[in-house]
Amino acid sequence: MEVFLNPDAWVALLTLTFLEIILGIDNIIFISIVTGKLPEEKRKKATQIGLFLAMFMRIALLFGITLLIAMKEPFFSVNWRWFSADFTGQAIILFLGGLFLIYKSTKEIHEKVDHTGEEEKTLKTTATKSFGNVIFQILLIDLIFSVDSILTAVGMTNGVEGALYIMVTAVVISVGVMMLFAVPVGNFVNQNPSIQILGLAFLILIGFMLITESMHLSNAALVGEHVGAVPKGYLYFAIAFSLAVEFLNMKMRKKN
Repeated sequence: MEVFLNPDAWVALLTLTFLEIILGIDNIIFISIVTGKLPEEKRKKATQIGLFLAMFMRIALLFGITLLIAMKEPFFSVNWRWFSADFTGQAIILFLGGLFLIYKSTKEIHEKVDHTGEEEKTLKTTATKSFGNVIFQILLIDLIFSVDSILTAVGMTNGVEGALYIMVTAVVISVGVMMLFAVPVGNFVNQNPSIQILGLAFLILIGFMLITESMHLSNAALVGEHVGAVPKGYLYFAIAFSLAVEFLNMKMRKKN
């Protein structure tokens, strides 16, 4: 491919791959929580199948990039006394995705707190049904997060020759990295209940972030005040800080 003879293409590829992996952290956390409901011998298979299918879905979305960008046009508008917004297709996807994450994470926390003893019994009776359900949820959440990562890809490669080849290559590499680390991360999360609850709490935060981002893209105004998006840097710092504190707690518990 002649496009990769250009040094600018390599810089764009490396930068984009790095960003895709960072944006995929949310995905890995969700996958580790969802696959944790399967028997241990099926977790790796579900993760790999889900991510493999998700990779092709992302590539298909890249080829349909013009449609995704066109989704920035408002589908419908709301102009009430206390709230106004121009809802776009892109914003609706992010909003529904945020609601899904909040609902799913809250439900998981409720089950782990109130039904811990019943979880093993339920797993044995619904393992076959759960496997297909887990694959579907991995694909669904990857579709939601793909909107963000694909728009990042378009912004990063805008004006670079062979942009589509670079974006597809970056997606393949980043999904490969996720497939490599999703299982060990998932095992670690499932072996440490405190990390599991922390991960679910992160997903609730990410859900609220997606909702505020959808409002921002819709130019929403609440009681005359424009709704801004939550900077991702703040969220990632909160996640990193919380994990660091929890790792220190885990180390102290082991010593005691």
